Amino acid sequence: MTMQGITEDDIANYLIHTPGFFERQAQLLASIQLTSPHGQRAVSLQERQMEMLRDRIKGLERRIIEMIRHGQENEAIAARLHHWVHTVLLAHDDNALPEVLLASLRDEFLIPQAAVRVWATTDRPLRDGLADLPCTSDVSDDVKSFANSLNQPYCGINSNFEAAKWLDDSHTVTSLTMIPLRHDGACFGLLVLGSPDPTRYTADMGVEFLEQLGDIAGAALARLRA
Repeated sequence: MTMQGITEDDIANYLIHTPGFFERQAQLLASIQLTSPHGQRAVSLQERQMEMLRDRIKGLERRIIEMIRHGQENEAIAARLHHWVHTVLLAHDDNALPEVLLASLRDEFLIPQAAVRVWATTDRPLRDGLADLPCTSDVSDDVKSFANSLNQPYCGINSNFEAAKWLDDSHTVTSLTMIPLRHDGACFGLLVLGSPDPTRYTADMGVEFLEQLGDIAGAALARLRA
């Protein structure tokens, strides 16, 4: 819009650089009428500013509530992680360790199904006396290669993965995560968490917490290596 060659930008720049204008023309502030964002009624400039301020305060309140909620959720997760680690550290029987680790993991984080497998690597065999444990059951070379190739946990749909069959009710699992277990740089196992909920583990979810679970599980189960 122009008025005799004067543009809206010209007017805006003039008002910005002339702070005394409204002091000299105070009556203009009272007479300016704007449309309310909460309806079509006309409001004064002061009322419009108050409405904008109230909206901004409401937005800040929502952000604060959301931050508090996230903080509470993080505290709850940290407490569950602490309980899980504490339980694993108290499992002094190596033969019982894998099941203690899985049972506590399921209980603390409400995971429907969980399983783990560990295997010997070229430089480190498994300790003697572990052959009868479910976690040391035979694992195909394909699974070992897949686990070794994972730079981060796999999360997504269950595409009939071989590792999914380790779960007790694998036919009910629609989404899962597979977390490689490493120690001294070598991949020696795979932790599998499954759920009948297709949205529990998705390809776009964050994996930082799952990586922490893998690090802890890998460090604990490293005791099974010779």
